Amino acid sequence: MERVELENSKLIGDEPWTTVIRPQRHWLDLRLGELWRYRELIGIFVWRDFVSTYKQTVLGPLWYIVQPLAMTITFTVIFGKVAGLSTDGRPPFLFYMAGTVLWSYFAACLTKTSNTLAGNVGIFGKVYFPRLTVPISALISSLVAFGIQFGLFVVFAIQGAVTNASVRPNTWIALTPLLLIMMAGHGLGWGIIISSLTTRYRDLQNLVGFGTQLLMYATPVVYPSSMVPESYRWVVSINPIAPIIEAFRFAYLGAGTVDAEQLAYSFGFMSIVLLIGLITFNRVERTFVDTV
Repeated sequence: MERVELENSKLIGDEPWTTVIRPQRHWLDLRLGELWRYRELIGIFVWRDFVSTYKQTVLGPLWYIVQPLAMTITFTVIFGKVAGLSTDGRPPFLFYMAGTVLWSYFAACLTKTSNTLAGNVGIFGKVYFPRLTVPISALISSLVAFGIQFGLFVVFAIQGAVTNASVRPNTWIALTPLLLIMMAGHGLGWGIIISSLTTRYRDLQNLVGFGTQLLMYATPVVYPSSMVPESYRWVVSINPIAPIIEAFRFAYLGAGTVDAEQLAYSFGFMSIVLLIGLITFNRVERTFVDTV
């Protein structure tokens, strides 16, 4: 399907037209300005995603709280009590919750955006609107869920800071918006790349959940990077998600360290992946309806 360019005061015959269909002119013709013009549609998609996620469930939105609590308790018992993994001297519950809350946002962004094209082929084939509105709305709806879970984490972190001297929040908390943007960028970039490839290779969709789980264990979510042996430290150093998790945990708990060079590497990696994803997505969206 060709892209649409809005033009005012166009006349074809005797009828006024405000929409003209034109092809993309070049690879970088991303037309991101259309997203702002369709902001109301993005809002509708966000509300749809938020409401439909737990529609007709007993607990409803409470699942946004139950899930991180259940995961945190499970990690605390298995990795903290049974396996006895280090938490850098911080309370295990807070240590695991910090990693779980931020990782869950990345995982939600990745899994939701990875099914954008194949999962919406019905509506995409009938009406035009910028296809990027769907993955963008997924980021925002996931951010709403993160906000609920993050608020719960802050409550526990404040309680921990009051009752436990080892919990030391610091000024790095100001980096929180940047860390969220980076997590969203990584999730969106990889998600739309996978979504583009899935139109031809459906196997990729089956690998997303499995791959996300594997990546979590390659990221210091349930363990601090300080306990990784030197011979395997390179695995953590090339993982662009690792410095984000470490910085978030350090900001709110004082555990670990913040490596500015690693954060810069993560941001650069995200920028490249996001650009490749946007270019690939915009090229595939024109013809994917004929191939799905």
